[in-house]
Amino acid sequence: MSENVVIIPTYNEKENIEKIIRYVFNLSMPFDILIVEDNSPDGTADIVRELMKEFPDRLFMEERKGKLGLGTAYIHGFKWALAREYEYVFEMDADFSHNPDDLIRLHDACAEGADLSIGSRYITGVNVVNWPMGRVLMSYYASAYVRFVTRIKVRDTTAGFVCYKRKVLETIDLDRIKFVGYAFQIEMKYTAWKLGFKIQEVPIIFTDRAEGTSKMSKGIFKEAVFGVINLRWRGMTGKIKPKKS
Repeated sequence: MSENVVIIPTYNEKENIEKIIRYVFNLSMPFDILIVEDNSPDGTADIVRELMKEFPDRLFMEERKGKLGLGTAYIHGFKWALAREYEYVFEMDADFSHNPDDLIRLHDACAEGADLSIGSRYITGVNVVNWPMGRVLMSYYASAYVRFVTRIKVRDTTAGFVCYKRKVLETIDLDRIKFVGYAFQIEMKYTAWKLGFKIQEVPIIFTDRAEGTSKMSKGIFKEAVFGVINLRWRGMTGKIKPKKS
């Protein structure tokens, strides 16, 4: 078993899932993979089950009853990883918008002193490929809005390409993480920051998916906009506390 596990939530990712799994397993650094599968009707789980026969000690899958949200998928994965001996726990999309080669760079940032490393689209300008300009501006200014409201010193607060040291996930009370859409990414970073963990942004190039469909919706965006105000309030009133041991 590796000390690293990559959590990949899936819903209708049959075009990408085998390619992303094989790519990660061919990296020079060893990574295990946990697929958190939300009952995809396109047969994603069947593909993963076949691959598990080929990689019985490296590839794992947790199947859920339906599409329950990105945040709950990652919380499920975090708890699964904490129940095992993983030291570094990664978030990554299945669609190659995150370059798997950058997993090693995220790992190294944590191994060299960071508690949480972020694959950042905005730490060295705007490094996004194949997104319409409207979506680029929405994402960029969403992160600026988060920084303005919360005062967090992170350029890419909505990033979903992340490495956590085990101690961060052990300290955060995962049962108190409230958001289920992309606001989940903001809440996790803000919580880690308020608890005093060191965050480092690692510059990446984000490439929009070539196959499959995006899971973004207006409801997810609305949750993020209003959720940030709630986060700031919880931070100001001392409601963000370490998990009780």
